[in-house]
Amino acid sequence: MKTSRSLHPPTRVRVHTLPVRLTHWVNVYAMACMFMSGWAIYNASPIFGFTFPEWATLGGWLGAATIWHFAVMWLLVANGLVYLLAGIFNGHLRRDLLSVSVADVRHDLGAALRMRLGHRIGHYNAVQKAMYLGVLLLGLLLVLSGLAIWKPVQLQELTALFGGFAAARVVHFVAMAGIGLFVVVHLVMVLLVPRTLPPMITGRASLHSTGERHDA
Repeated sequence: MKTSRSLHPPTRVRVHTLPVRLTHWVNVYAMACMFMSGWAIYNASPIFGFTFPEWATLGGWLGAATIWHFAVMWLLVANGLVYLLAGIFNGHLRRDLLSVSVADVRHDLGAALRMRLGHRIGHYNAVQKAMYLGVLLLGLLLVLSGLAIWKPVQLQELTALFGGFAAARVVHFVAMAGIGLFVVVHLVMVLLVPRTLPPMITGRASLHSTGERHDA
């Protein structure tokens, strides 16, 4: 016997706005280019006792890698501004990211460690909110330290604020590593909950799916 639920297609609701989806996918391309060109630049003068494999770099040589890095940097900055402005005007930042407290993070982190944290598509838990806010701050640190490295003479006060050119390079690398760690965690979460991927493309999900709870 069929139930009334099976006679009607599930109602689909919007869970991600167009600006969120567009800036997300532009970020995927831009960040991949920034990571790979940045690793090529790093390899020309390593800070630590290792280099990145050539297949993971972009540009082929220092000059081309630098051109790639600076060109995509402006794309990333413009994309970030679009995300922030859209988030401010449509309430995404206030509603979905800024409404978080330390107690909420502690509670949800404890639930996640016990594999008891629920997940609803389009809804950010406190741990996700803290991670997104953290990666935005790392992005700001990356831009400032990058400017300090790019124009150490013209922006000598900024470079001095980081402790000098060499120290600014270390800060730039550490901020990059932090964002890289965020990307890895983000990809693992998508693999664990793959139904979160289609809504980031279409913007919509079935109503019962948005309310379903899964351990993550």
